[in-house]
Amino acid sequence: MARSTRSSTLETRSARLRLPVAKKPVFVKIAPGTGLGYRRNKTAGTWIARVSDGKRGNWTKALGHADDFDEADGTNVLDCWQAQEKARTIGRAEHSGHRSVKPATVAEALNAYDADLKTRGGDLANVRRVRVRLPDRLLTKTVALLTAGELRRWRDGLVTIVKPATANRTCRAFKAALNLATEHDERIVNRRAWQIGLASIPDAEQSRNVILTDAVVHEIIAAAYRQSHEMGLLVEVAAVTGARVSQMARLEVHDLQPDRNAPRLMMPTSRKGRGVKTVQRRPVPVPPSLAVKLRAFAADRPATAPLLLKPSGESWGPCNHSRPFARIAESAGQDPAEVTIYALRHSNIVRAIKAQVPIRIVAAQHDTSVAMIERTYSRFIGDHSDALARAAMLDTTEPHNGNIMPMHGSR
Repeated sequence: MARSTRSSTLETRSARLRLPVAKKPVFVKIAPGTGLGYRRNKTAGTWIARVSDGKRGNWTKALGHADDFDEADGTNVLDCWQAQEKARTIGRAEHSGHRSVKPATVAEALNAYDADLKTRGGDLANVRRVRVRLPDRLLTKTVALLTAGELRRWRDGLVTIVKPATANRTCRAFKAALNLATEHDERIVNRRAWQIGLASIPDAEQSRNVILTDAVVHEIIAAAYRQSHEMGLLVEVAAVTGARVSQMARLEVHDLQPDRNAPRLMMPTSRKGRGVKTVQRRPVPVPPSLAVKLRAFAADRPATAPLLLKPSGESWGPCNHSRPFARIAESAGQDPAEVTIYALRHSNIVRAIKAQVPIRIVAAQHDTSVAMIERTYSRFIGDHSDALARAAMLDTTEPHNGNIMPMHGSR
């Protein structure tokens, strides 16, 4: 740790409170190209870092309140030594190229993450769910100054307004944004702060998948067609293929292959995960009746046009289906708070498992992993494997005399 700089003007609260209230801060140099400033206010003063930009200019950043009246907590209220350490942290640059770049705030880190997701074709909902939950005090904070304590307090508060599983998803997206900022700025050396502060909540990912009987699925499909033909097609494809809405929205007319003995859809893979993912297409079987409906709906549209459309004629978005499907579930006698369109995916996977389709094929057709299938649907896999294992089970009942084989050997 660097040695602190002594300053009779700023070192003690009594010395600072003797300064006149002023808009212009008083600065002391604490490292090459870095200064610590104090602005005397009517209430508690403010600590400010001033860093040279290498071009005969500088930029400043507020660090927090001074411990003029309250005891320092190392986060929002700082004594002189804590303020010096924070000023050095954001002014530190291993390479001269960083000196002209002001350290990123959390809001700027989220903007960079948003741009990265757009470039990679990722799910922009990941950054949106973080933005709407972060208070201004965190959004405006420099990433390099985040502490584990304040992040943990935010995470724990999040659990009071959303489910633990949702909190974990939000924290994972937040960590991804902060990690991206770290990769682009070597001055950010506090990665451990969010590794600890945003750690996953244990036992929050218990699956609460709703599995529907075939009869209920048929009722939901019928209710969807009563709402609109377009909604009916979306719901029926979801029920038959188990695909995500994001996948179905990217289906194109040429992905329908109806002129076969066994019609199928070439379902686009999802864009989940890190890195730039090439969207591939995998064959998923559909019944002839659905293939006929889709073929008639596609009509003479171009091969690259969307196969499924909203009633307005527009393409489906990631959340366009939510409210219409809630009305469909209610119309079919289901609780819309429990039965979402994802219940059709869960039900389709379980139907395949019970039909003794190999787990590897189930995973491939539903664009997921064997590990995810085994973790999420272990109970149904256990029921299925139990039935299969019974065929090879040893019968330990008392054998009949006629079934006893004599053993020949030396006496």
